[in-house]
Amino acid sequence: MINAGDMNGSGNLMDFLDEPFPDVGTYEDFHTIDWLREKSRDTDRHRKITSKSKESIWEFIKSLLDAWSGWVVMLLIGLLAGTLAGVIDLAVDWMTDLKEGVCLSAFWYSHEQCCWTSNETTFDDRDKCPQWQKWSELLVSQSEGASAYILNYFLYIMWALCFAFLAVSLVRVFAPYACGSGIPEIKTILSGFIIRGYLGKWTLLIKTVTLVLVVSSGLSLGKEGPLVHVACCCGNFFSSLFSKYSKNEGKRREVLSAAAAAGVSVAFGAPIGGVLFSLEEVSYYFPLKTLWRSFFAALVAAFTLRSINPFGNSRLVLFYVEYHTPWYMAELFPFILLGVFGGLWGTLFIRCNIAWCRRRKTTRLGKYPVLEVIVITAITAIIAYPNPYTRRSTSELISELFNDCGALESSQLCDYINDPNMTRPVDDIPDRPAGPGVYTAMWQLALALVFKIVITIFTFGMKIPSGLFIPSMAVGAMAGRMVGIGVEQLAYHHHDWIIFRNWCRPGADCVTPGLYAMVGAAACLGGVTRMTVSLVVIMFELTGGLEYIVPLMAAAVTSKWVADAFGKEGIYEAHIHLNGYPFLDVKDEFTHRTLATDVMRPRRGEAPLSVLTQDSMTVEDVETLIKETDYNGFPVVVSKDSERLIGFAQRRELILAIKNARQRQDGVVSNSIVYFTEEPPELPPNSPHPLKLRRILNLSPFTVTDHTPMETVVDIFRKLGLRQCLVTRSGRLLGIITKKDVLRHMAQMANQDPESIMFN
Repeated sequence: MINAGDMNGSGNLMDFLDEPFPDVGTYEDFHTIDWLREKSRDTDRHRKITSKSKESIWEFIKSLLDAWSGWVVMLLIGLLAGTLAGVIDLAVDWMTDLKEGVCLSAFWYSHEQCCWTSNETTFDDRDKCPQWQKWSELLVSQSEGASAYILNYFLYIMWALCFAFLAVSLVRVFAPYACGSGIPEIKTILSGFIIRGYLGKWTLLIKTVTLVLVVSSGLSLGKEGPLVHVACCCGNFFSSLFSKYSKNEGKRREVLSAAAAAGVSVAFGAPIGGVLFSLEEVSYYFPLKTLWRSFFAALVAAFTLRSINPFGNSRLVLFYVEYHTPWYMAELFPFILLGVFGGLWGTLFIRCNIAWCRRRKTTRLGKYPVLEVIVITAITAIIAYPNPYTRRSTSELISELFNDCGALESSQLCDYINDPNMTRPVDDIPDRPAGPGVYTAMWQLALALVFKIVITIFTFGMKIPSGLFIPSMAVGAMAGRMVGIGVEQLAYHHHDWIIFRNWCRPGADCVTPGLYAMVGAAACLGGVTRMTVSLVVIMFELTGGLEYIVPLMAAAVTSKWVADAFGKEGIYEAHIHLNGYPFLDVKDEFTHRTLATDVMRPRRGEAPLSVLTQDSMTVEDVETLIKETDYNGFPVVVSKDSERLIGFAQRRELILAIKNARQRQDGVVSNSIVYFTEEPPELPPNSPHPLKLRRILNLSPFTVTDHTPMETVVDIFRKLGLRQCLVTRSGRLLGIITKKDVLRHMAQMANQDPESIMFN
């Protein structure tokens, strides 16, 4: 039923590719690569290097350099990704604080750095120092009062609008591909699709600069998703320096998979989580060798970021926390409830965001991306400023929500009523009744939660770099902290209830609200992205506490179950389908009882299949066929009468071979016979010189019979990364099935619009 074999007649293909004319073996924009062909080419290249290495010492050294080039690329990716992440973190810290004030001693210092260097700061007022002045103090010499508040409010909005306008203008003018999170496109590229320029140098530069601007503007988005895109741009840049990767699209994708792991490693300070994220969420083809290299790239990236130390706390992320209280079995119930909330939030967000993005695509709204960004930024800044939990950067908010209330905390969330007779170690403060600050914080958090839920729906998908990890975690952390405080107060006031009696005695430190915030953050992120294993490992690496893995696992699994009950797609798969990218998801199941004959082209009533014959067409006939059709390749048959299949010829290689032959071979003219056989056909005397193209012919294309179940065909396309598959009966060609045909058929079977698959 299936005919595999060596894809390209190994020796002949390499002879042809060694000829010094450009672009053979490359692909056009918005086309899918042929994974088997790339694998075959790499095997041939490796065989050639191995045989040459025995000839001389120099060739042996070259073979060693070739073997080590993969590790060198990983080292370079890790170094650059870690450096860029550190620079972005430092710049975001400074520019976020710039909206509120400036450091007089050194304007490039953030608020925290400015007060570090001050000798006049007390512990109680550690955020206040004479070197740091708010804009109202600097401009009108007032720090309190209505006029100072209004001036600070106005300048906060102006800075936010300035940053957002600059970001959207840079993206629009210099690098349109720098917008969005980048993960849907990375997933599509790793599955074998070509999007030229998406991982280019301009995209890298503009995405890095604009990422700083948009995060500093206070919009409800994060830098974590776009950092994966930035790391993949680094991977693409370094792979282009080594011919082993630049000339083989399959090998290049192995590098990009490792680069994605490095991106998550620096985004969350989670090297192992980064490797698992690449494996679970973005990679299509992930051999064991790539796993090791991903681990190395993630390690180097994390080490580089740690050396830069952007947060000054010797940690890789702002919201690293350590808890000292164990969790109890009775707490699994609120943890699972947070998982349910995360699943419902994920479903709500995906449906609303996709509906809004579809509206943006199909209405006049999409024609005014700059205006949309300005309006959303203005609304965000106006509503965010009065509430201290939405005014600060989202990473700082998550950091405060995750924190355990120690004796030295000055946050409103830690405004508990203390027992004056308490003599306890600092890390083991018992549960206490909530003070007025906690109740105020609860109201502010509830308002912030509603605001974040609504504004994130409209923010994600605008024409600026926008990550979703941090806003999703913020939504979950706010909900989790409120639930945690509720459970804590319940346990304090009703410690004689049966559920609390066994583990929460009066004067004990029973409940950690920060842990609930962390579980809620994991649940909401899982609900939106449908990650499970990598999500739990990332959150575990953030906290450094092994004992909290079970609550995180319970919340992540519940969140996925609840969200999957409403729809199987995560946000990235939903955006892939919205944009019409040709992505065959390995997770999707095809259960319909259709056959290859139902999907193949040509259908009944359609024109017959365009084919080449083995020795009866002229150069002009082939050029006319290429000009009149836009197919990626043509089956080669013995003759149009017999239709016995011989092989398959790629369109691009036909064009290049004919062009090269006209330039180099004397006697090749328009009426020269093209032949794909070993021996030239018998021609009458005085005939023009024939053109042999057997070397570009794939002699063993994948074929299935017309009665092969589509379930098997879909599986073949997924697991082998095919571009097309020929349909035969007893060796006679009947039709062809392309990846696009498979995707259209799957959409049709799922009652979706088959024409939504836009690209070839």
